[in-house]
Amino acid sequence: MRTLREIKIGGSAKVVKLHGEGALRRRIMDMGITKGTDIRVRKMAPLGDPIEVTVRGYELSLRKADAELIEVE
Repeated sequence: MRTLREIKIGGSAKVVKLHGEGALRRRIMDMGITKGTDIRVRKMAPLGDPIEVTVRGYELSLRKADAELIEVE
């Protein structure tokens, strides 16, 4: 299983599955990250948290903990 956190800067991936439950999973889906969505990693903070990604044409910042819940291929 490869997660969004493992993607290098400039890399792209497709969402395969969202892990997590309840409100956390719903919050990620509300941000536009759903199964089949393409994501590109734009930037990463010096210590790796947060990660800035482009999803559905807009920029989004995610915490490392949230990025680990997003399984990609």
